[in-house]
Order: sequence, then structure tokens, then C-alpha cells
Amino acid sequence: MTPSSTAAFAGFRLGLGLILAIGAQNAFVLRQGLRREHVFAVALFCAASDALLIALGVSGMGTLSNLAPWVAEALRWGGVAFLTWYGMRAALAAWRGGERLEAGAGAAPTLRSVMVTVAALTWANPHVWLDTVVLLGAVSAQFPGQGLAFGAGAVCASFIFFFALAYGARLLAPLFAKPIAWRVLDALVALIMFSVALKLALSPL
Repeated sequence: MTPSSTAAFAGFRLGLGLILAIGAQNAFVLRQGLRREHVFAVALFCAASDALLIALGVSGMGTLSNLAPWVAEALRWGGVAFLTWYGMRAALAAWRGGERLEAGAGAAPTLRSVMVTVAALTWANPHVWLDTVVLLGAVSAQFPGQGLAFGAGAVCASFIFFFALAYGARLLAPLFAKPIAWRVLDALVALIMFSVALKLALSPL
């Protein structure tokens, strides 16, 4: 393998490994895929956001927290507040139940409201910054002169993952035709949101 292909493959593996863990962002993408609401826009936004953050990391911007420490703290507590609110909303949906996958059932959320939510789950989550800007940026330094290839590999992993998650969720549609499946999903989403929020609050960045 050439140095550039080696770096690209390393970036792809690390990027995919970091993003596979089910987190707040992934849970939201899965939910939108199941409901078939603004699926392309959500997947594209998540992948493009990752691409931008990875580019920042590979270009050496991972030292931002050292230049302005308050940035990390602001992201941290903003993320805690938003994730807690979203977790409470998901928990309430799980408690009430009654949701199911039926064409035309209920009023679909607007594109704007969906994008505001996914933007907050992406950009207000310090773990996203740590994984993409800081960690991927640091590892890319191990490939001198091949940062572009390394970053490209990581970006490819993000695009493949988010679109596969968003559109692959449709395979679960028969299961989520049952209201109980939605209650379980909402309960799991609530647990994920609360656990990420708690981890942010208790763990120093």
C-alpha cells in the first residue's frame, strides 16, 4: 500500500470506530430514519458536520481548547442542559406511548425544527469535538504529509455510516409498526441522553 492509502485506511478505521458507539446523535438519526422524516437532510448534515470538524482537527485546530479554555466548558454545560431536556422529552414519549409507523399519522415536524435539534446534538456535544477535532487531529500527526488522506478516510467513514444508519433503519419498519416498539425506543433514547449528559457533567474534559 502507498503511504497515502495507508493513511486513508487508518483514518477510515479510526473514524468508523469512534462513530459506531450509539450516542445522542446516532439515536436521533436512527429515529428519523424509522419515521422517514427529512432523512437525507439529517444524514447529510451529520456527515458534513463531521467532515468540517475532521478538517479542523487535521489542520491543527485541536489546540483550540488550550487557546480558549472557556470554549470547552461552554460546550460542556450547554450539552448537559440540552441532552437532559431531550432525554426528558423522550422519557415522556415513552411513558405516554401511542406512537407507531403509519403513513400520514400525526403532523410531521418541520425541516427547521429537525435541523435545529440535530445541530444541537452535533455541535453542542463536546464528545463530538473531542473525537473529531482533538483525537483524529492528534492521530493524523502520526502520518506526516498524509493528513489530507487520513482526513479523507475518516470523512468517508462518516458519510457511509450516517447514510447507512438513516436509510438502513427502514428495514426495521415492520417492527416499529407496533406502538410498544416505539415506547422501548423512546425509553432507550432517554437513557442514552441522560447517560451522556451525566458523563459530561461528571467527567472533566
